[in-house]
Amino acid sequence: MKLGIVGLPNVGKSTLFNSMTSGKAESANYPFCTIDPNIGIVAVPDNRLTVLGELFHTKKIVPAAIEFVDIAGLVKGASKGEGLGNQFLGNIREVDAIIHVVRCFEDENVVHVDGRVDPLRDLETIQYELIFSDLEILERRIAKCSKSARNDKAAAKELELLNKIKEHLEKGVSALTFDDFADDEEAALFSGYQLLTAKPVIYAANVSEGDLADGAASNEHVAKLKEKAKSEGSEVFVICAKIEQELAELSDEEKSMFLDDLGVEESGLQKLIKASYSILGLISFLTAGEPECRAWTINKGTKAPQAAGKIHSDFERGFIRAEVISYDDLVACKGHALAKEKGLIRLEGKDYVVKDGDVILFRFNV
Repeated sequence: MKLGIVGLPNVGKSTLFNSMTSGKAESANYPFCTIDPNIGIVAVPDNRLTVLGELFHTKKIVPAAIEFVDIAGLVKGASKGEGLGNQFLGNIREVDAIIHVVRCFEDENVVHVDGRVDPLRDLETIQYELIFSDLEILERRIAKCSKSARNDKAAAKELELLNKIKEHLEKGVSALTFDDFADDEEAALFSGYQLLTAKPVIYAANVSEGDLADGAASNEHVAKLKEKAKSEGSEVFVICAKIEQELAELSDEEKSMFLDDLGVEESGLQKLIKASYSILGLISFLTAGEPECRAWTINKGTKAPQAAGKIHSDFERGFIRAEVISYDDLVACKGHALAKEKGLIRLEGKDYVVKDGDVILFRFNV
């Protein structure tokens, strides 16, 4: 999973990246202090792996991982190459989802690029630039299809779809909310355009420390942000980038104590991971044994052979069956031996849909 962290200059974007990844992205009180995208790989916290590791005396534990990309700040005119626009748009095109950091705190010592704090205006600035970029893509495709539409039914049908999408974007709304498909073929074409505004969005509401304990319940900026997110099916999580940066320097035990003192149950990273898995429709299945315990990230609805293919293509190609037990049952039985006696290990075939927390042993023959 690859997530791009974006936002206007000076909203706390690079501070958040540093705290999430223990990275060293430059963070300063002026625009464009991040020019090249910084990349960090973060292990997904999963206590299930720790428990299984102790149960099987495992030599190696491998959690799932998320790749974060800290992308340069954006300004108006980016779609026309202003600021670092072309570079920004190229970097964002490569990610699976966008984490949009939005400033929801007041601080006269931190300059706002547009003079005052207004999260919805900030979102609009970036969204319009992404829409302009998408419209350019559509217009080029429309020009190409128009030439052959008279004599080609497929081209004529695609041209109709392209014009519908274009009309939708021209209303100032993202492709994420477009759903006017005549059939699955049109949906497949739409996916192939790889429009920037069709990417799932997670809004990170960057608040002051004082707003953190109650989830910024009284912060009107956050309230407006949540209302917008609800209208488009996006996720919102509240974070204080400064606090996250302090947490990044602490041990796990110290983090827990610090969060307790703040009256907060989860760190920003934990909130973000939950939001990311939710919006991308992801789950994790597990493999466990003495050599290694590991989490594997897959899409919800993935069937057993395709899940096996995440481990190795030979597992999918030569799939025979999957030996499956839930994490809870395996831990309760303290291993496979008692679980087998109780009949809790199931043999599943090619049509089995893998569930979150399944512990699986794949049988295959190539």
